[in-house]
Amino acid sequence: MKKVKIYQVDAFTDRLFSGNPAAVCILDAWIDDQTMQSIAAENNLAETAFVVPTGNTFEIRWFTPAVEVDLCGHATLAAAFVLFSCLGQKESEVFFFSPRSGELRVTQQEQTLCLDFPTDTLTQYDNLEQLKSCIGIQPKEAYKGKTDYIAIVDTEEEVRTLKPDFREIEKLPGRGLIVTARGDNADFVSRFFAPQAGINEDPVTGSAHTSLIPIWWGKLGKTQLLARQLSARGGKLLCEYKGERCIIGGEAKLYMVGEINIE
Repeated sequence: MKKVKIYQVDAFTDRLFSGNPAAVCILDAWIDDQTMQSIAAENNLAETAFVVPTGNTFEIRWFTPAVEVDLCGHATLAAAFVLFSCLGQKESEVFFFSPRSGELRVTQQEQTLCLDFPTDTLTQYDNLEQLKSCIGIQPKEAYKGKTDYIAIVDTEEEVRTLKPDFREIEKLPGRGLIVTARGDNADFVSRFFAPQAGINEDPVTGSAHTSLIPIWWGKLGKTQLLARQLSARGGKLLCEYKGERCIIGGEAKLYMVGEINIE
């Protein structure tokens, strides 16, 4: 019987029971993909991150309960938190390598962990009627990133109160749909829906902000931006636009430590 240590962390929050919960499994070596997918399904969290030390870096992969994904911000932040706070990482920077997304860095600045991710590549998306059928609101404009669709609406209240049609969203040929607007008490707000990946609504989505940051930098002319995700749990993200890279910062809290038994 092999035992794997597992940590559950609330990411992008300064208090428990908010932000986005992620599981983190630190492995000595990679286990088979089906076992990792089964663990993620058993955890039934938006993401489970699997991390393997390789010299001075850490390889990382992410699984939802249904699929492996190319990039996950909150589970990367959670993994860095585990390395810093639970496993004695002494340097103030962690280097991850993702086979799907390349080099990812996380730096520790007091209580804040800052993700350094590649900025998304966006193209205008003109089928606004299709997105209206997904969210019940006519978007002002829309974009398509590498994995997600982004719909821009008029107000924070519209984002907060919209009622998504998950069956329509599931028809979009991508990971999911981001809905965003200028914020009342933040630079911008958003919600993220990904029934295609087994997550109807993700509480806080770090990777979605690689699309949102360049959009709102272009609209507001600010390189440093405060973002809030308006899920039921809620989350706050400190964002910075740096051209080809985005900085996405937040805090994290440890909820649980345990062991998984693998036959």
